[in-house]
Amino acid sequence: MEVLLATFTTLFSIVNPFGAMPVFLTLTADDRASERARTALRACVYMVAILSVAFFGGQYILNFFGINIQHLRIAGGILLMRSAFELLTPGANRDRVGPDALEESKHKDDVSFTPLAMPMLSGPGSMAICIGLIRPTYVDKAMTIAGFSLVALASFIILLFSLRLTRVLGKPGMAAMARIMGFITLAIGVNFFATAIAALFPGLTR
Repeated sequence: MEVLLATFTTLFSIVNPFGAMPVFLTLTADDRASERARTALRACVYMVAILSVAFFGGQYILNFFGINIQHLRIAGGILLMRSAFELLTPGANRDRVGPDALEESKHKDDVSFTPLAMPMLSGPGSMAICIGLIRPTYVDKAMTIAGFSLVALASFIILLFSLRLTRVLGKPGMAAMARIMGFITLAIGVNFFATAIAALFPGLTR
């Protein structure tokens, strides 16, 4: 259960489904409520698949390129801290999808895989975190995948009610939510960075 909760709390702020709501509403503006729900469900299922591939295939990728897991955690920590500063900085560009990509996506029949599942919900930061979540036992691995599914469920609920949430929160509420998610993401990034540095240079922590 600890692995399940740790996976959920670590990933949820990085996935940040609240940040995906504006793009989701823009791309599904002309859809009926049932179609919007199906798109959200497919995007969340794809997200679990992408994160699972990163989780199970990550160790093989590291071995192939000769990358130490601690080096990956340092890189992932820096990436997370950069993303967090973008969320915390007023007026910074918080869009994960550029305007050209967004305009192109409006003409697609299905936007659930791209850009919703990737890169909105499962971007480089979340995939880097999943690669770093090495679990020793099959039970821990199963709990990790269950954690991915729990994040997907929460993301689906948020996207499903995104129209109402946007109306209730408004721009000030959305900005405040972005700051909260950014602060949590910054803390996770610092933790990844500091843990990896301590593992590579144990003398520094003595």
